[in-house]
Amino acid sequence: MQKKLLQLFSEIYNNNITPEQALEKVKFLPFQDISHTKIDTHREIRTNLQEVIFGRNKTFEELSDIVKTLTDKDEQVLITKIQKGKAQKLLKNFPNGNYHPKSKILIINEKKQVLKGNITILAAGTSDIPIAEEAYLTAKFFASNVELIVDVGVAGLHRLLEYKDKISNANIIIAVAGMEGALPSVVAGLFGKPVVAVPTSVGYGANFNGIAPLLTMLNSCAPGITVVNVDNGFGAGVYAHMINQMIAES
Repeated sequence: MQKKLLQLFSEIYNNNITPEQALEKVKFLPFQDISHTKIDTHREIRTNLQEVIFGRNKTFEELSDIVKTLTDKDEQVLITKIQKGKAQKLLKNFPNGNYHPKSKILIINEKKQVLKGNITILAAGTSDIPIAEEAYLTAKFFASNVELIVDVGVAGLHRLLEYKDKISNANIIIAVAGMEGALPSVVAGLFGKPVVAVPTSVGYGANFNGIAPLLTMLNSCAPGITVVNVDNGFGAGVYAHMINQMIAES
């Protein structure tokens, strides 16, 4: 959006378009009302992050309307938490996309970008990969360079230490864990990097669908940990991306 505005200002400056024509192009910039949804087309200008679609509980028709509005403006689209059936239907109408069934993420009209910085994502167990992948795809969507390392939980610390060099080179680390959620504390205690802790709902009964690891992470004695909500790989990916970009561009 910022690039499009700069191009528009340049066209006005060079007398390629009239002010009236420019006004027609920008009149929907604050948001575009499509009845059931108000698409925040100004968000990227304000925050440098475009709006992302939360797919759960939206109908196929609603999702289709939103995607069409964005792709008509040549925007790339990220949809999180979308069920496989709805994603497959959308891809019939918008074939320029990819669905990632593990993380339930659909990306349409994805642009090639120069990836910056370095984020390392650690998944404690194989069962935590869906949330870790959500964080990975989100950060990469916004143009961060990301590496995903899986199955390095505290039940076998030697597996984590095998990747100590890669982890040490990261600007920021995302640690994804269910069960008791101890991985972020261990990582923050070993590496002098900011850590984003992501509790998952993976675990047995006393895991309480992610409440147990959430409380573990909130009560960590290791400094430098930020905790997001249960199964919120998207939130972790966005936060890590913002920190990573600030470091990469400094």
